[in-house]
Amino acid sequence: MTDTIKYLLPETEIPNTWYNLMADLPSPPPPPLHPGTKQPIGPDDLAPLFPQSLIMQEVATDREIEIPEPVRRIYRQWRPAPLYRARNLEKTLDTPARIYYKYEGVSPAGSHKPNTAVAQAFFNHDAGIRKITTETGAGQWGSSLAFAGALFGMEIQVFMVKVSYQQKPYRRALMETYGARCVASPSSETNVGREILARTPDNSGSLGIAISEAVEIAATNDDTKYALGSVLNHVLLHQTIVGKEAMKQMEMADDYPDVIVGCTGGGSNFAGIVFPFLGEQLRGGKKVDILAIEPAACPSLTRGKYAYDFGDTGHLTPLVKMHTLGSTFIPPAVHAGGLRYHGMAPMVSHIKDLGLIDARAYQQVEVFEAGVQFARAEGIVPAPEANHAVKGAIDEALKCKQEGRSRSILFNLCGHGHFDMQAYSDYFAGKLTDMSYDESELAMALAGLPSAQAA
Repeated sequence: MTDTIKYLLPETEIPNTWYNLMADLPSPPPPPLHPGTKQPIGPDDLAPLFPQSLIMQEVATDREIEIPEPVRRIYRQWRPAPLYRARNLEKTLDTPARIYYKYEGVSPAGSHKPNTAVAQAFFNHDAGIRKITTETGAGQWGSSLAFAGALFGMEIQVFMVKVSYQQKPYRRALMETYGARCVASPSSETNVGREILARTPDNSGSLGIAISEAVEIAATNDDTKYALGSVLNHVLLHQTIVGKEAMKQMEMADDYPDVIVGCTGGGSNFAGIVFPFLGEQLRGGKKVDILAIEPAACPSLTRGKYAYDFGDTGHLTPLVKMHTLGSTFIPPAVHAGGLRYHGMAPMVSHIKDLGLIDARAYQQVEVFEAGVQFARAEGIVPAPEANHAVKGAIDEALKCKQEGRSRSILFNLCGHGHFDMQAYSDYFAGKLTDMSYDESELAMALAGLPSAQAA
């Protein structure tokens, strides 16, 4: 019999609004720039890619943004998501720490990604758009947008990073089940893809390349828009429903986190759990130690430069200031495909620059070791990406043990690993290895950063 405690909110407690951290920041993040003029971009510059409603959310400064009722009705299929007290894991670690995790694997697509996929599909459909292109790494975002597209009768085309396309066939099958078309990236369907394949036919792909391909299709077809699964302000905004629910559930537990841990690739699941608590802190509430965990094979926060860069490899996007490894950097093919992005969300990068969060990088084998330990204690098999947060939370709990003090630790278990069992099989067979990037390639990518400064 498990000692794990579940905190469930009633359906009526689904938040009515998303939280916008922009309203409480001590200073705004630097604006996106036009790559040609180096001047701040305006709404018209984003119109080829996004509907007006999402553009307005991207630049909004209001603290609360209303969640449309049709979106909330769909959210009711799996929200509010449960919060657990991981007492079995606490016993396994013999720690005085109190460990909580918000579990987003209960969504139909198995991760936090539908929180923004449903919202983006709704706003595009409301604007009369019938087709959306996107990219995906591990496939969780592509699966989620495919799910949302099916709900609204929209055509979805997904460019999936080639190494993940090959590693995770069941994610591809899930997208196709929902009706999406999934293409391995780099592909021969775009100018960007063809140019890359001509130079490196065996290119394993990257999120930066996949973004370029999806953006190219959207920008050159009037009936098509583009949707991004992370990084942009409106995407992070939609994910704050996670943290808003968690705040209420921590009240039910008569507790409040001392430490919040999240895995970071582009920054959306991290922002979702962190931003509402950080906003409370910035308004005079309790200070929380916030820890972003990233793969050592793609360490944008811990090794990247805070600078203006392109969000994609083909240089089709505006310049944004972020912690970046360089838009041409292609990370090693770790199983945490959703964390293989060369940059970090501008908002997450900004709060890192302000000293409001800390970052830590882990190797692949140690995060799988943590994921297995968690699964054997709590019964949930985490996705490879989520294993990074699990490892961070375990390390913080062991630190509490060493220091002899009890602290409350909250992390976001952003997805299940049911489609990632080959990675676990490789781990048990001793085939899973730590992967390192080439320092010279990183140096070259950083040396190629565009020369830009906000006016």
